Amino acid sequence: MIDTHAHLYDEHFTQQWDVQYNEMKMAGIEEVWLPNCDQDSWSALWSLYQANTSFCKPMIGLHPTYVKEDYVQQLAFFEQELQSKKVLAIGEIGLDYYWDVSFKSQQIAAFEMQCHWALEHHLWIDVHCRKAYADLLAILKKKEFKELTGIIHCFSGDAREANTLVDLGYTLGIGGVLTYKNANLHHDIQDVPLTQLVLETDAPYLSPVPHRGKPNSPAYLGLIAQKLADYREMPLAEVIQITTQNAQALKAYSNI
Repeated sequence: MIDTHAHLYDEHFTQQWDVQYNEMKMAGIEEVWLPNCDQDSWSALWSLYQANTSFCKPMIGLHPTYVKEDYVQQLAFFEQELQSKKVLAIGEIGLDYYWDVSFKSQQIAAFEMQCHWALEHHLWIDVHCRKAYADLLAILKKKEFKELTGIIHCFSGDAREANTLVDLGYTLGIGGVLTYKNANLHHDIQDVPLTQLVLETDAPYLSPVPHRGKPNSPAYLGLIAQKLADYREMPLAEVIQITTQNAQALKAYSNI
């Protein structure tokens, strides 16, 4: 299995890396893809990748909730890094209006700039979107971005938004929320073909049941796969095979 989105550079993992790594491998995890947050997280992410090049794959980008007064300087730093670093994707980038909209226009500007980087470097994008799907869709529908593709990480929109994103060529990242009793995610993605879904944990966040409320791990990815198999009334092995193939197809876009 491939965990397409987990923050393994978080201290929760790095303080006990050997133990955590063994648990992931025992759970059948072949690769974990690392989304970046900001300039401060980049060093830890890149160091972890260099120490585990076959298991960890790096993304680079400025997370929308880290878009603040210094976002232009942060983007300049990442743009320079892109000149010398090989990465899997541009991410985690996007829009987040859940906590604060005071930097809304800056989030949009940062997102569009990083989308252009993906086009320039022939990469896909890993997209964070929370309470901002109208603006996200308006941007992704622009003619200048029609060649973009990528993953909508931790998809949280409705059925119409899910189908629109799939029609635009995007894959939906499905994580622990799928296992939550009161979540509508299953209904919102029920018309999305399995060929347009990938699995993720967002570890150490959004732990699946029965680990909800505790730190998440890629070792729990099988719980998400099993829930998806149950909802789709498909064999678990088939769900794992198809979602892994979907991830591998996106990996083929990268230069790493």
